[in-house]
Amino acid sequence: MGTILNPLYFAVSWVIVTFHSLLGYVFGKNSHGSIKWSLAIIGLVVLIRIILIPLFVKQIKSQRALTALQPHMKEIQKKYKDDRQKQSEEMMKLYKEHKTNPLASCFPILAQAPIFFALFTVLNGIARNHPHGVLKGDLLTSAQQAKFFGADLSSSFLSAHTNTQTKIVTVLLIVFMSATTFTTQRQLMVKGMPKMDSSNNMMLQQQKIMLYVFPVIFAISGVNFPVGVLIYWSTTNLWTFGQQFYVIKRNPTPGSPAYEELQAKRAKKNDTNPDVQNDTNSTVIEPTQVKKQRNQPKRKRK
Repeated sequence: MGTILNPLYFAVSWVIVTFHSLLGYVFGKNSHGSIKWSLAIIGLVVLIRIILIPLFVKQIKSQRALTALQPHMKEIQKKYKDDRQKQSEEMMKLYKEHKTNPLASCFPILAQAPIFFALFTVLNGIARNHPHGVLKGDLLTSAQQAKFFGADLSSSFLSAHTNTQTKIVTVLLIVFMSATTFTTQRQLMVKGMPKMDSSNNMMLQQQKIMLYVFPVIFAISGVNFPVGVLIYWSTTNLWTFGQQFYVIKRNPTPGSPAYEELQAKRAKKNDTNPDVQNDTNSTVIEPTQVKKQRNQPKRKRK
């Protein structure tokens, strides 16, 4: 397994080391080592999330396609309510026909899973003095000494020699990570999804599971994560929240509360500026009218 994942360890460590080196031109090569390593992990998040933007766009399109298919899905559920197997087969045909996937909302998380695991391994290697990729020698020594608000980047809550400061920072990061996961998912459900009948609705049930299960999973498993991994996941949660907030506000899903608010806001804006709308309409001249005016013969003077 280690040999297979070595290229991934190399890539993750190389990105972190590269950001660390670039930050040396800002903070100085021999100063602010802890800040540079922490920011290097944040830089890894930014790079990964930029690469995943096409996947995020695909996720949004798939979610909206599922929303449009809700009437057809209800018909299938009603028609084959006594035959679960046939119902599942017809659902899969519907998804395949419209090129969508009910699990599309999980794609960004699944895509980041290998990076998450590689970063976990690289940081554990720092704590155990076991280098991975390009993170070795003086760089490994520097990373071993790096701290985040007094907590070792490579230590976790359950590490053998974890100090009190590391445990406090770890708990705070776990709470923040779980809270941002819950808030981001709730933002999508409250503002970004059309109003649906909650009974026997696969998409809504899936969103509810993600709303409550994911924060619990992160809270329980977070005690095993090094501080650097918690920084990574907390940062990616903030990115997801901001990215989703922008999409919901600027390009909301039709039928969602955010879409209705945007339409109401535009209608109110038009009502408060009727003169501007009238002036615009009065100054518009159709091309056919211009052509008729040009072709109209001049009257002869008597």
